[in-house]
Amino acid sequence: MDYLKEYLPQSVSGKKILITGGSTGIGRAAAVLLSAVGAKVIIVGRDENHLADALNDIRSKAQKESSAWGIIADLSTEEGIQEVFGLVDRQFSGLDVLINNAALAAGTTQEGNYKEWQEVVNTNLTAYIACCSEAVKRMGGEGHIINVGSMSADVREETGSVYVATKSGIQGFSEAFRKQVNSKGIKVTLIEPGAVDTDMQPQSAKEKIEKVNALEMLSADDIAVSILYCLSQPKRCDVVDLKIRPHLQII
Repeated sequence: MDYLKEYLPQSVSGKKILITGGSTGIGRAAAVLLSAVGAKVIIVGRDENHLADALNDIRSKAQKESSAWGIIADLSTEEGIQEVFGLVDRQFSGLDVLINNAALAAGTTQEGNYKEWQEVVNTNLTAYIACCSEAVKRMGGEGHIINVGSMSADVREETGSVYVATKSGIQGFSEAFRKQVNSKGIKVTLIEPGAVDTDMQPQSAKEKIEKVNALEMLSADDIAVSILYCLSQPKRCDVVDLKIRPHLQII
Protein backbone atom coordinates (compact mmCIF):
# COMPACT_ATOMS: atom_id res chain seq x y z
CA MET A 1 0.00 0.00 0.00
CA ASP A 2 2.83 2.37 -0.86
CA TYR A 3 0.38 4.65 -2.64
CA LEU A 4 -0.92 5.74 0.78
CA LYS A 5 2.24 7.81 1.15
CA GLU A 6 0.61 10.30 -1.21
CA TYR A 7 -1.99 11.02 1.43
CA LEU A 8 0.21 11.39 4.49
CA PRO A 9 0.65 14.73 6.28
CA GLN A 10 4.31 14.94 5.30
CA SER A 11 3.07 17.11 2.42
CA VAL A 12 2.35 19.89 4.95
CA SER A 13 5.95 20.04 6.19
CA GLY A 14 7.56 23.38 5.41
CA LYS A 15 4.31 24.98 4.25
CA LYS A 16 3.76 28.64 5.12
CA ILE A 17 0.32 28.96 6.69
CA LEU A 18 -1.74 31.92 7.92
CA ILE A 19 -4.56 31.17 10.38
CA THR A 20 -7.06 33.84 11.38
CA GLY A 21 -8.78 33.32 14.70
CA GLY A 22 -5.74 31.27 15.61
CA SER A 23 -5.41 32.04 19.31
CA THR A 24 -8.40 29.99 20.50
CA GLY A 25 -10.67 27.14 19.46
CA ILE A 26 -10.44 25.60 16.02
CA GLY A 27 -7.72 27.97 14.81
CA ARG A 28 -5.49 27.24 17.78
CA ALA A 29 -6.00 23.48 17.46
CA ALA A 30 -5.16 23.66 13.75
CA ALA A 31 -2.02 25.70 14.43
CA VAL A 32 -0.81 23.22 17.06
CA LEU A 33 -1.38 20.24 14.77
CA LEU A 34 0.03 21.77 11.59
CA SER A 35 3.19 23.07 13.28
CA ALA A 36 3.65 19.65 14.91
CA VAL A 37 3.88 18.08 11.44
CA GLY A 38 6.36 20.68 10.22
CA ALA A 39 4.38 23.66 8.96
CA LYS A 40 5.30 27.29 9.62
CA VAL A 41 2.33 29.20 11.00
CA ILE A 42 1.25 32.76 11.65
CA ILE A 43 -1.80 33.10 13.87
CA VAL A 44 -4.04 36.14 14.23
CA GLY A 45 -5.92 36.92 17.43
CA ARG A 46 -7.76 39.72 19.24
CA ASP A 47 -6.51 39.18 22.81
CA GLU A 48 -2.88 39.48 23.94
CA ASN A 49 -3.15 36.86 26.68
CA HIS A 50 -4.85 34.30 24.45
CA LEU A 51 -2.29 34.92 21.71
CA ALA A 52 0.70 34.52 24.03
CA ASP A 53 -0.74 31.35 25.55
CA ALA A 54 -1.48 29.90 22.11
CA LEU A 55 2.03 30.64 20.83
CA ASN A 56 3.57 28.92 23.87
CA ASP A 57 1.39 25.89 23.25
CA ILE A 58 2.17 25.79 19.53
CA ARG A 59 5.92 26.22 19.97
CA SER A 60 6.10 23.57 22.69
CA LYS A 61 4.71 20.98 20.27
CA ALA A 62 6.18 22.23 16.99
CA GLN A 63 9.00 20.48 15.17
CA LYS A 64 10.92 23.77 15.49
CA GLU A 65 10.23 26.43 18.11
CA SER A 66 10.95 29.15 15.55
CA SER A 67 8.09 28.07 13.29
CA ALA A 68 5.22 30.05 14.85
CA TRP A 69 4.46 33.76 14.97
CA GLY A 70 1.45 35.76 16.07
CA ILE A 71 -0.18 39.15 15.65
CA ILE A 72 -3.00 41.05 17.32
CA ALA A 73 -5.23 42.59 14.67
CA ASP A 74 -8.82 43.71 14.20
CA LEU A 75 -9.89 41.92 11.04
CA SER A 76 -13.10 43.94 10.86
CA THR A 77 -10.98 46.84 9.56
CA GLU A 78 -8.93 47.37 6.43
CA GLU A 79 -6.01 48.45 8.62
CA GLY A 80 -6.13 45.15 10.49
CA ILE A 81 -5.98 43.18 7.24
CA GLN A 82 -3.01 45.23 6.09
CA GLU A 83 -1.19 44.64 9.39
CA VAL A 84 -1.64 40.89 9.08
CA PHE A 85 -0.34 40.66 5.53
CA GLY A 86 2.47 43.03 6.39
CA LEU A 87 3.66 40.39 8.86
CA VAL A 88 3.17 37.67 6.24
CA ASP A 89 5.42 39.61 3.87
CA ARG A 90 8.06 40.21 6.52
CA GLN A 91 8.11 36.66 7.81
CA PHE A 92 7.34 34.59 4.72
CA SER A 93 8.29 34.84 1.08
CA GLY A 94 4.88 34.04 -0.33
CA LEU A 95 2.09 32.02 1.24
CA ASP A 96 1.04 28.40 0.78
CA VAL A 97 -2.12 28.13 2.87
CA LEU A 98 -4.74 30.50 4.27
CA ILE A 99 -7.16 29.22 6.90
CA ASN A 100 -9.97 31.73 7.33
CA ASN A 101 -11.42 30.99 10.74
CA ALA A 102 -11.97 34.21 12.72
CA ALA A 103 -15.59 34.74 13.68
CA LEU A 104 -17.83 36.53 16.16
CA ALA A 105 -21.06 35.14 17.55
CA ALA A 106 -24.28 37.01 16.82
CA GLY A 107 -27.98 36.60 17.53
CA THR A 108 -31.05 38.03 15.87
CA THR A 109 -32.02 41.46 14.56
CA GLN A 110 -33.72 42.05 17.90
CA GLU A 111 -30.30 42.01 19.55
CA GLY A 112 -27.45 44.44 19.02
CA ASN A 113 -27.35 47.53 16.83
CA TYR A 114 -26.03 48.64 13.45
CA LYS A 115 -22.46 49.17 14.64
CA GLU A 116 -22.33 45.72 16.27
CA TRP A 117 -23.84 44.00 13.21
CA GLN A 118 -21.33 45.76 10.98
CA GLU A 119 -18.44 44.46 13.08
CA VAL A 120 -19.84 40.92 12.87
CA VAL A 121 -20.33 41.09 9.10
CA ASN A 122 -16.88 42.63 8.59
CA THR A 123 -15.18 40.00 10.77
CA ASN A 124 -17.15 36.94 9.67
CA LEU A 125 -17.50 37.65 5.96
CA THR A 126 -15.72 40.75 4.63
CA ALA A 127 -12.46 39.71 6.29
CA TYR A 128 -12.71 36.29 4.60
CA ILE A 129 -13.07 37.99 1.23
CA ALA A 130 -10.22 40.42 1.92
CA CYS A 131 -7.87 37.73 3.24
CA CYS A 132 -8.60 35.53 0.22
CA SER A 133 -7.79 38.42 -2.10
CA GLU A 134 -4.51 39.17 -0.34
CA ALA A 135 -3.55 35.48 -0.06
CA VAL A 136 -3.99 34.82 -3.78
CA LYS A 137 -1.53 37.63 -4.54
CA ARG A 138 1.08 35.72 -2.53
CA MET A 139 0.43 32.22 -3.87
CA GLY A 140 2.71 31.54 -6.80
CA GLY A 141 1.19 28.92 -9.06
CA GLU A 142 -0.43 26.84 -6.33
CA GLY A 143 -1.94 27.20 -2.88
CA HIS A 144 -4.84 26.21 -0.68
CA ILE A 145 -7.49 28.31 1.03
CA ILE A 146 -9.71 26.79 3.70
CA ASN A 147 -12.77 28.75 4.76
CA VAL A 148 -14.22 27.58 8.06
CA GLY A 149 -17.95 28.17 7.90
CA SER A 150 -20.77 26.63 9.90
CA MET A 151 -23.69 24.25 9.61
CA SER A 152 -25.75 27.39 10.34
CA ALA A 153 -25.54 28.16 6.63
CA ASP A 154 -27.84 25.17 6.04
CA VAL A 155 -29.78 24.89 9.32
CA ARG A 156 -30.53 28.63 9.47
CA GLU A 157 -31.64 28.66 13.09
CA GLU A 158 -34.05 31.45 14.03
CA THR A 159 -32.00 32.33 17.12
CA GLY A 160 -29.01 33.50 15.09
CA SER A 161 -30.22 35.23 11.94
CA VAL A 162 -27.30 37.69 11.85
CA TYR A 163 -24.72 34.91 12.31
CA VAL A 164 -26.56 32.78 9.74
CA ALA A 165 -26.31 35.61 7.22
CA THR A 166 -22.53 35.68 7.49
CA LYS A 167 -22.09 31.91 7.31
CA SER A 168 -24.45 31.66 4.34
CA GLY A 169 -22.36 34.35 2.70
CA ILE A 170 -19.19 32.34 3.27
CA GLN A 171 -20.84 29.31 1.70
CA GLY A 172 -21.82 31.18 -1.46
CA PHE A 173 -18.53 33.05 -1.69
CA SER A 174 -16.46 29.88 -1.33
CA GLU A 175 -18.28 28.15 -4.19
CA ALA A 176 -17.89 31.08 -6.55
CA PHE A 177 -14.33 31.87 -5.44
CA ARG A 178 -13.20 28.31 -6.16
CA LYS A 179 -14.36 28.72 -9.75
CA GLN A 180 -12.43 31.98 -9.89
CA VAL A 181 -9.05 30.69 -8.71
CA ASN A 182 -8.86 26.98 -9.56
CA SER A 183 -7.21 27.77 -12.90
CA LYS A 184 -4.43 29.50 -10.94
CA GLY A 185 -3.62 26.21 -9.17
CA ILE A 186 -5.31 27.32 -5.95
CA LYS A 187 -7.62 24.95 -4.08
CA VAL A 188 -10.58 26.22 -2.07
CA THR A 189 -12.20 24.13 0.67
CA LEU A 190 -15.24 25.01 2.75
CA ILE A 191 -15.49 23.22 6.10
CA GLU A 192 -18.82 23.52 7.90
CA PRO A 193 -18.72 22.12 11.44
CA GLY A 194 -21.65 21.50 13.73
CA ALA A 195 -21.40 22.36 17.43
CA VAL A 196 -17.76 22.54 18.54
CA ASP A 197 -16.28 22.95 22.02
CA THR A 198 -14.95 26.51 21.60
CA ASP A 199 -15.34 29.83 23.40
CA MET A 200 -18.23 30.67 21.07
CA GLN A 201 -20.43 28.10 22.79
CA PRO A 202 -22.27 29.62 25.80
CA GLN A 203 -22.06 26.55 28.06
CA SER A 204 -19.53 26.14 30.86
CA ALA A 205 -16.30 24.24 30.18
CA LYS A 206 -17.62 21.28 32.19
CA GLU A 207 -20.89 21.20 30.26
CA LYS A 208 -19.07 21.29 26.92
CA ILE A 209 -16.80 18.40 27.91
CA GLU A 210 -19.87 16.43 28.94
CA LYS A 211 -21.44 17.12 25.54
CA VAL A 212 -18.28 16.01 23.74
CA ASN A 213 -18.24 12.78 25.75
CA ALA A 214 -21.95 12.29 25.03
CA LEU A 215 -21.30 12.63 21.26
CA GLU A 216 -23.36 15.84 21.15
CA MET A 217 -20.46 18.20 20.45
CA LEU A 218 -17.18 18.06 18.53
CA SER A 219 -13.77 18.98 19.90
CA ALA A 220 -11.65 21.62 18.19
CA ASP A 221 -9.11 18.87 17.49
CA ASP A 222 -11.70 17.08 15.36
CA ILE A 223 -11.83 20.02 12.99
CA ALA A 224 -8.04 20.48 13.07
CA VAL A 225 -7.58 16.89 11.88
CA SER A 226 -10.14 17.52 9.14
CA ILE A 227 -8.15 20.57 8.02
CA LEU A 228 -4.99 18.47 7.88
CA TYR A 229 -6.83 15.84 5.83
CA CYS A 230 -7.91 18.46 3.28
CA LEU A 231 -4.40 19.93 3.04
CA SER A 232 -2.79 16.51 2.67
CA GLN A 233 -4.55 15.44 -0.51
CA PRO A 234 -2.60 15.14 -3.78
CA LYS A 235 -2.89 17.98 -6.28
CA ARG A 236 -5.52 16.15 -8.33
CA CYS A 237 -7.93 15.99 -5.36
CA ASP A 238 -10.02 18.93 -4.17
CA VAL A 239 -12.05 18.52 -1.01
CA VAL A 240 -14.58 21.17 -1.95
CA ASP A 241 -17.13 20.99 0.84
CA LEU A 242 -16.78 19.11 4.12
CA LYS A 243 -19.65 18.97 6.63
CA ILE A 244 -18.81 17.62 10.09
CA ARG A 245 -21.38 17.23 12.82
CA PRO A 246 -21.46 15.50 16.21
CA HIS A 247 -22.92 12.02 15.96
CA LEU A 248 -25.94 12.92 18.09
CA GLN A 249 -26.54 16.44 16.79
CA ILE A 250 -29.55 15.41 14.78
CA ILE A 251 -30.83 18.41 12.82
